[in-house]
Amino acid sequence: MIPVAEAVARIIDALDVLPAETVGLDAGLGRVLAEDVRARRTQPPFAVSAMDGYAVRADDIGEVPVVLRQIGAVPAGQKFEGRVGAGETVRIFTGARMPDGADTIVIQEDTTTVGDAISVLTSSSLGTYVRAAGLDFSEGDVGLQSGVRLTARSLGLIAAMNVPWLRVRRRPRVAILSTGDEIVMPGDPVGENQIVSSNGNSLAAAVRSFGGDPVQIGIAGDNRKSLLAMISAARGTDLLVTTGGASVGEHDLIREVLGEAGMNLDFWRIAMRPGKPLMFGKLGETPVLGLPGNPVSSLICAQIFLRPALVRMLGATLDDVARNGRARLTRALPQNDQREDYIRACLGTAPDGTLEVEPFSRQDSSMGSLLAHANALVVRQPRAEAADVGDVVDIMCLDQGTPSI
Repeated sequence: MIPVAEAVARIIDALDVLPAETVGLDAGLGRVLAEDVRARRTQPPFAVSAMDGYAVRADDIGEVPVVLRQIGAVPAGQKFEGRVGAGETVRIFTGARMPDGADTIVIQEDTTTVGDAISVLTSSSLGTYVRAAGLDFSEGDVGLQSGVRLTARSLGLIAAMNVPWLRVRRRPRVAILSTGDEIVMPGDPVGENQIVSSNGNSLAAAVRSFGGDPVQIGIAGDNRKSLLAMISAARGTDLLVTTGGASVGEHDLIREVLGEAGMNLDFWRIAMRPGKPLMFGKLGETPVLGLPGNPVSSLICAQIFLRPALVRMLGATLDDVARNGRARLTRALPQNDQREDYIRACLGTAPDGTLEVEPFSRQDSSMGSLLAHANALVVRQPRAEAADVGDVVDIMCLDQGTPSI
């Protein structure tokens, strides 16, 4: 068995970044930039008012009260064609272009008006409530760098930079193959000795959240003919993910059949719980990630191994700042064995504001209901000492940050 960190590193090292493609701005959400995005214009393109009020010269309002003569008005989207001279002012609205000669805004609440006579009651310093040209960005500035995953916030910035097209990484196409005579697809007839498969659907959702396009190729039976036929359906995809059939039982054939099909096995079995029977290799040019069949093991392994694999293929940065942290235990844990342990738990906030985490009392890897109700995993290193209530432990958040399972 190899350590988790080594397994992740070997998977990432074996993968290449996918080529780029061009998409419209409206199709950019969740995509990963393949090149820097530079502004095509300056924002704001000219000095504008940040408030409703009056555009004045700072030299005219050094001593107040003072009466200025209004010579015009300018709403957003228009330009005052004249020039503000000594003792003059222009009525202005938020977002409107500053008139020539004016350098300061007096908000309307600090004035009184009688016809075109504007009494300024409060002094303002030079540049008050004026947004200078280029305050946000200037033409040619790099607004977002290659490798960034696009959010609603970043798409708003790109739109403001007047960039309608984006170069992004192609989404990895991930084939998902479930195996086992005992499983059927949701909604299909269920035999008396069968169960409903959940791995295909949950992994497809995980792949989407990680930035890929899932392709469910079905369920293969526990025989060579069925497995070989299903494996061939993965041709042309960027990654084949299998679930089940990778353990040591007489019916666990996936590793053996993949070997017959020409897979070059990199490693098999990880020193972790859940997820020990995990494998990785290459079938021709197609990477193969073999996940355990138990639903909990499958999804936890997807979080730990599949997510960084897709991040690598997308040329993105694996940012776990929001995902990993530490919290205080509310339930004691026994000493750990030689495997790295990922324990389903509920993360919350104590009255004093500190994070606290409560591991579930049961951790059976077939119990998907516990994972569905968990929002964190307690991560315990191999041979970790017993932990008492109040001890601080490492955690992995499941519901914070993006993407997530």
